[in-house]
Amino acid sequence: MIKTGVIGLGAMGAHMARNLHANDLLAAVWNRSRDKAESLAGETGCQVADSPAQLAELCDVIITCVSRDDDVLDVVDQLLPGIQPGGVVADTSTVNASTAQTAAARLADAGGFFLDCPVSGGVEGARQGTLVTMVGGDVQALERARPALEAIAGNVIYMGESGSGQATKAVNQLMAAGINQAVTEALAFGESLGLDMDKVVDVVSAGAAGNWFVEHRGKTMLKGVFDPGFKLGLHHKDLGICRSMALEKTGISLPLVEMTLIHYQKLMDEGHADEDISALFRLKQRQHLEGPK
Repeated sequence: MIKTGVIGLGAMGAHMARNLHANDLLAAVWNRSRDKAESLAGETGCQVADSPAQLAELCDVIITCVSRDDDVLDVVDQLLPGIQPGGVVADTSTVNASTAQTAAARLADAGGFFLDCPVSGGVEGARQGTLVTMVGGDVQALERARPALEAIAGNVIYMGESGSGQATKAVNQLMAAGINQAVTEALAFGESLGLDMDKVVDVVSAGAAGNWFVEHRGKTMLKGVFDPGFKLGLHHKDLGICRSMALEKTGISLPLVEMTLIHYQKLMDEGHADEDISALFRLKQRQHLEGPK
């Protein structure tokens, strides 16, 4: 069995570590806040590494789950002194495709491999081990890391060379923004018409407009419950990546992204960054109540 380590024990990473433990794959963890690592180690019996480099010395595969591009490159740089020949870093963060390519080049120089493995499925998927991961990088490295990835994800899909996983995730995040816009606006519209909205959610979910978001978030947003899920502030960050990638590749703008970034910024300014992305309903509901200005 491959020895697997996890770096980044937030809402997603901690569940990934637990699923690796359940499959007898977890060897070590590291987190910037050591108390989280020690708590997870007490739960699973794994080792707490003193540094990313030490974790790299202990593990064949390292799963990283951090927030931003700079964080990914910083962690990779800290791993380099300890990376084993053929060691694989599978990064589940959402970052720019160019960041993934930079990380892959740095690890290649040290004799290791980098896979960009962004995931979709949110906290629920991480808890249940049913995430979808879209992978870019070396095929043989993927096969070495596959047992670990299949412990945290129900579907592991190879997309191509380094950066392809992140490019695919950008498509996913743009699509998620559109679905969020459509569902929250439609439900706010239905509410303004005086409909029984629980029935609306039930009937719409069963028809051509049905989707995961309306089925799993429709009734909670109508109740004013916005427990994440997927944090609005993180989706705002991801949509900024989509905007950057579009400008880098084609020089065009993405109107849906631009609109959603504006809406999210308003909500973040009001203190809702850590709520689920369905908190967009707050804004749509208010617009329907107040009318045009």
